[in-house]
Amino acid sequence: MEAAVVPFPENRGPRLAVEFRELNFRYPGGRQALSSITAAIPVGCRLAIVGPSGAGKSTLLLHLNGLLPGQLPTDGTQSAVWIFDQPILPTNLASIRQRVGFVFQDPDDQLFAATVADDVAFGPRQLGCSKAEMTERVAEALAAVGLSHTLNDNPGQLSYGERKRVCLAGVLACRPELIVLDEPSSNLDPRSRRQLRSILDSLSATQIIATHDLDLVLDACDTVWVIDDGRLQAAGPTRRILSDPLLMDRHGLEVPWRLRT
Repeated sequence: MEAAVVPFPENRGPRLAVEFRELNFRYPGGRQALSSITAAIPVGCRLAIVGPSGAGKSTLLLHLNGLLPGQLPTDGTQSAVWIFDQPILPTNLASIRQRVGFVFQDPDDQLFAATVADDVAFGPRQLGCSKAEMTERVAEALAAVGLSHTLNDNPGQLSYGERKRVCLAGVLACRPELIVLDEPSSNLDPRSRRQLRSILDSLSATQIIATHDLDLVLDACDTVWVIDDGRLQAAGPTRRILSDPLLMDRHGLEVPWRLRT
Protein backbone atom coordinates (compact mmCIF):
# COMPACT_ATOMS: atom_id res chain seq x y z
CA MET A 1 0.00 0.00 0.00
CA GLU A 2 1.27 3.48 -0.82
CA ALA A 3 2.31 5.44 2.24
CA ALA A 4 0.31 8.49 3.21
CA VAL A 5 1.84 11.90 2.70
CA VAL A 6 2.93 13.56 5.93
CA PRO A 7 0.49 16.44 6.52
CA PHE A 8 1.22 19.75 8.14
CA PRO A 9 0.60 18.97 11.81
CA GLU A 10 -2.24 20.88 13.45
CA ASN A 11 -1.19 19.69 16.91
CA ARG A 12 2.58 19.93 16.98
CA GLY A 13 4.63 17.29 18.68
CA PRO A 14 8.40 17.55 18.14
CA ARG A 15 9.84 20.90 17.15
CA LEU A 16 9.87 21.29 13.38
CA ALA A 17 12.94 22.05 11.30
CA VAL A 18 10.99 22.67 8.08
CA GLU A 19 7.36 23.27 7.16
CA PHE A 20 6.03 23.44 3.60
CA ARG A 21 2.59 25.03 3.41
CA GLU A 22 0.98 24.60 0.00
CA LEU A 23 4.26 25.30 -1.80
CA ASN A 24 3.83 25.85 -5.52
CA PHE A 25 6.51 26.91 -7.98
CA ARG A 26 6.76 27.44 -11.73
CA TYR A 27 9.97 28.47 -13.48
CA PRO A 28 9.47 31.49 -15.77
CA GLY A 29 8.33 30.21 -19.13
CA GLY A 30 8.41 26.62 -17.91
CA ARG A 31 6.10 23.96 -16.56
CA GLN A 32 4.89 23.67 -13.01
CA ALA A 33 7.89 22.40 -11.02
CA LEU A 34 6.20 22.01 -7.61
CA SER A 35 2.51 21.64 -6.79
CA SER A 36 0.84 21.89 -3.40
CA ILE A 37 3.72 20.57 -1.29
CA THR A 38 2.43 20.44 2.29
CA ALA A 39 4.55 18.54 4.79
CA ALA A 40 6.75 18.90 7.85
CA ILE A 41 10.21 17.72 8.88
CA PRO A 42 10.97 17.34 12.61
CA VAL A 43 14.23 18.51 14.12
CA GLY A 44 16.78 15.70 14.10
CA CYS A 45 15.21 13.89 11.13
CA ARG A 46 17.42 12.41 8.42
CA LEU A 47 15.23 12.72 5.37
CA ALA A 48 15.87 11.44 1.84
CA ILE A 49 14.03 12.94 -1.10
CA VAL A 50 13.89 10.50 -4.01
CA GLY A 51 12.22 10.42 -7.40
CA PRO A 52 12.98 10.35 -11.12
CA SER A 53 15.08 12.99 -12.84
CA GLY A 54 13.14 16.19 -13.33
CA ALA A 55 10.68 15.36 -10.56
CA GLY A 56 11.33 18.59 -8.62
CA LYS A 57 13.76 17.38 -5.95
CA SER A 58 16.45 20.03 -6.49
CA THR A 59 13.82 22.75 -6.91
CA LEU A 60 12.37 21.80 -3.54
CA LEU A 61 15.81 22.00 -1.92
CA LEU A 62 16.43 25.46 -3.35
CA HIS A 63 13.43 26.77 -1.44
CA LEU A 64 15.00 25.90 1.90
CA ASN A 65 17.14 29.03 2.10
CA GLY A 66 15.63 31.36 -0.47
CA LEU A 67 17.94 30.51 -3.38
CA LEU A 68 15.17 31.04 -5.93
CA PRO A 69 15.02 34.82 -6.43
CA GLY A 70 11.70 36.56 -6.84
CA GLN A 71 9.73 33.83 -5.07
CA LEU A 72 9.82 35.27 -1.57
CA PRO A 73 6.57 36.68 -0.15
CA THR A 74 6.38 40.09 1.49
CA ASP A 75 3.68 38.98 3.93
CA GLY A 76 4.84 36.48 6.57
CA THR A 77 1.37 34.98 6.88
CA GLN A 78 1.56 33.90 3.23
CA SER A 79 4.97 32.24 3.30
CA ALA A 80 4.96 28.68 1.98
CA VAL A 81 8.28 27.70 3.61
CA TRP A 82 9.11 27.96 7.30
CA ILE A 83 12.49 27.12 8.85
CA PHE A 84 12.60 26.52 12.62
CA ASP A 85 9.29 28.38 13.04
CA GLN A 86 10.45 31.34 10.92
CA PRO A 87 8.84 32.12 7.55
CA ILE A 88 11.39 32.67 4.79
CA LEU A 89 11.08 36.36 3.87
CA PRO A 90 13.32 38.91 2.15
CA THR A 91 13.86 40.54 5.53
CA ASN A 92 15.25 37.46 7.30
CA LEU A 93 17.22 35.66 4.59
CA ALA A 94 20.53 36.31 6.35
CA SER A 95 19.37 34.69 9.59
CA ILE A 96 17.79 31.76 7.74
CA ARG A 97 20.98 31.10 5.80
CA GLN A 98 22.98 31.00 9.01
CA ARG A 99 20.83 28.06 10.10
CA VAL A 100 20.67 26.20 6.76
CA GLY A 101 23.80 24.84 5.11
CA PHE A 102 23.50 23.88 1.42
CA VAL A 103 25.91 21.48 -0.33
CA PHE A 104 25.50 21.61 -4.11
CA GLN A 105 25.74 18.56 -6.35
CA ASP A 106 28.73 19.89 -8.30
CA PRO A 107 31.59 21.04 -6.06
CA ASP A 108 32.78 23.40 -8.77
CA ASP A 109 29.58 25.41 -8.19
CA GLN A 110 30.70 26.01 -4.60
CA LEU A 111 34.51 26.21 -4.53
CA PHE A 112 36.25 29.38 -5.68
CA ALA A 113 39.19 30.28 -3.41
CA ALA A 114 42.90 29.65 -3.97
CA THR A 115 43.27 27.40 -0.92
CA VAL A 116 41.08 24.95 0.96
CA ALA A 117 41.47 27.05 4.12
CA ASP A 118 40.14 30.16 2.38
CA ASP A 119 37.19 28.27 0.92
CA VAL A 120 36.17 26.78 4.25
CA ALA A 121 36.71 30.12 6.01
CA PHE A 122 34.42 32.03 3.66
CA GLY A 123 31.21 31.27 5.56
CA PRO A 124 32.57 32.04 9.05
CA ARG A 125 34.09 35.26 7.67
CA GLN A 126 30.66 36.34 6.42
CA LEU A 127 29.24 35.56 9.85
CA GLY A 128 31.67 38.04 11.37
CA CYS A 129 33.78 35.51 13.26
CA SER A 130 37.06 36.71 14.72
CA LYS A 131 40.27 35.48 13.14
CA ALA A 132 40.86 33.11 16.04
CA GLU A 133 37.36 31.66 15.88
CA MET A 134 37.55 31.40 12.10
CA THR A 135 40.81 29.43 12.37
CA GLU A 136 39.23 27.16 14.96
CA ARG A 137 36.14 26.53 12.84
CA VAL A 138 38.18 25.76 9.72
CA ALA A 139 40.35 23.27 11.59
CA GLU A 140 37.31 21.66 13.22
CA ALA A 141 35.39 21.34 9.93
CA LEU A 142 38.30 19.90 7.96
CA ALA A 143 38.98 17.40 10.73
CA ALA A 144 35.33 16.35 10.62
CA VAL A 145 35.64 15.45 6.93
CA GLY A 146 39.11 13.95 7.21
CA LEU A 147 40.92 16.64 5.22
CA SER A 148 43.06 18.48 7.77
CA HIS A 149 46.12 17.77 5.63
CA THR A 150 44.69 19.77 2.69
CA LEU A 151 44.57 23.11 4.53
CA ASN A 152 46.90 24.94 2.13
CA ASP A 153 46.10 22.96 -1.01
CA ASN A 154 44.43 24.36 -4.10
CA PRO A 155 40.90 22.87 -4.21
CA GLY A 156 41.16 22.47 -7.96
CA GLN A 157 44.00 19.99 -7.53
CA LEU A 158 42.05 17.70 -5.19
CA SER A 159 40.12 14.65 -6.30
CA TYR A 160 36.41 14.97 -7.02
CA GLY A 161 35.51 13.23 -3.76
CA GLU A 162 37.86 15.46 -1.78
CA ARG A 163 36.36 18.57 -3.36
CA LYS A 164 32.92 17.38 -2.30
CA ARG A 165 34.18 16.96 1.25
CA VAL A 166 35.70 20.46 1.20
CA CYS A 167 32.26 21.80 0.24
CA LEU A 168 30.74 19.96 3.18
CA ALA A 169 33.47 21.33 5.45
CA GLY A 170 32.62 24.85 4.32
CA VAL A 171 29.04 24.24 5.40
CA LEU A 172 30.04 22.63 8.71
CA ALA A 173 32.28 25.60 9.55
CA CYS A 174 29.13 27.72 9.74
CA ARG A 175 27.64 25.27 12.27
CA PRO A 176 24.16 25.09 10.71
CA GLU A 177 21.19 23.41 12.37
CA LEU A 178 19.96 22.02 9.04
CA ILE A 179 22.22 20.55 6.34
CA VAL A 180 20.82 20.15 2.81
CA LEU A 181 22.71 17.97 0.31
CA ASP A 182 21.92 17.63 -3.39
CA GLU A 183 23.15 14.27 -4.78
CA PRO A 184 26.09 14.05 -2.34
CA SER A 185 27.26 10.62 -3.53
CA SER A 186 27.07 11.23 -7.28
CA ASN A 187 30.28 10.32 -9.16
CA LEU A 188 31.99 9.06 -6.00
CA ASP A 189 34.09 5.90 -5.97
CA PRO A 190 33.29 3.26 -3.32
CA ARG A 191 35.91 4.52 -0.87
CA SER A 192 34.72 8.13 -1.14
CA ARG A 193 31.14 6.99 -0.74
CA ARG A 194 32.02 5.13 2.48
CA GLN A 195 33.78 8.23 3.77
CA LEU A 196 30.71 10.33 3.01
CA ARG A 197 28.47 7.83 4.75
CA SER A 198 30.65 7.92 7.87
CA ILE A 199 30.69 11.72 7.92
CA LEU A 200 26.92 12.02 7.58
CA ASP A 201 26.43 9.50 10.36
CA SER A 202 28.61 11.59 12.68
CA LEU A 203 26.58 14.80 12.25
CA SER A 204 23.93 15.80 14.76
CA ALA A 205 22.21 18.40 12.56
CA THR A 206 18.93 17.71 10.79
CA GLN A 207 19.73 16.41 7.29
CA ILE A 208 17.81 16.54 4.01
CA ILE A 209 19.35 14.60 1.12
CA ALA A 210 18.08 14.54 -2.45
CA THR A 211 19.57 11.52 -4.20
CA HIS A 212 19.24 8.66 -6.67
CA ASP A 213 21.54 6.55 -4.48
CA LEU A 214 19.01 4.35 -2.69
CA ASP A 215 21.72 2.38 -0.91
CA LEU A 216 22.88 5.63 0.68
CA VAL A 217 19.26 6.31 1.65
CA LEU A 218 19.06 2.92 3.36
CA ASP A 219 22.29 3.58 5.24
CA ALA A 220 21.83 7.22 6.20
CA CYS A 221 18.15 8.18 6.33
CA ASP A 222 15.26 7.27 8.60
CA THR A 223 12.51 8.85 6.47
CA VAL A 224 11.85 9.05 2.73
CA TRP A 225 9.75 11.37 0.60
CA VAL A 226 8.93 10.34 -2.97
CA ILE A 227 8.64 13.33 -5.31
CA ASP A 228 7.28 12.90 -8.82
CA ASP A 229 5.76 15.37 -11.26
CA GLY A 230 6.35 18.14 -8.73
CA ARG A 231 4.17 16.52 -6.07
CA LEU A 232 4.85 14.74 -2.81
CA GLN A 233 3.56 11.31 -3.75
CA ALA A 234 4.45 9.27 -0.64
CA ALA A 235 6.31 9.57 2.65
CA GLY A 236 7.23 7.28 5.49
CA PRO A 237 9.92 5.15 7.11
CA THR A 238 12.80 4.36 4.79
CA ARG A 239 12.48 0.58 4.58
CA ARG A 240 8.71 0.64 4.20
CA ILE A 241 8.84 3.09 1.31
CA LEU A 242 11.80 1.58 -0.54
CA SER A 243 10.54 -2.00 -0.24
CA ASP A 244 7.19 -1.24 -1.90
CA PRO A 245 7.64 -2.49 -5.52
CA LEU A 246 4.41 -1.00 -6.85
CA LEU A 247 5.13 2.42 -5.39
CA MET A 248 8.72 2.40 -6.59
CA ASP A 249 7.84 1.29 -10.11
CA ARG A 250 5.06 3.85 -10.36
CA HIS A 251 7.57 6.63 -9.80
CA GLY A 252 10.45 5.41 -11.94
CA LEU A 253 12.43 3.82 -9.10
CA GLU A 254 13.57 0.31 -8.22
CA VAL A 255 13.59 -1.55 -4.92
CA PRO A 256 17.24 -1.78 -3.76
CA TRP A 257 18.73 -5.27 -4.01
CA ARG A 258 19.15 -5.42 -0.24
CA LEU A 259 15.37 -5.19 0.21
CA ARG A 260 14.36 -7.71 -2.46
CA THR A 261 13.05 -11.05 -1.29
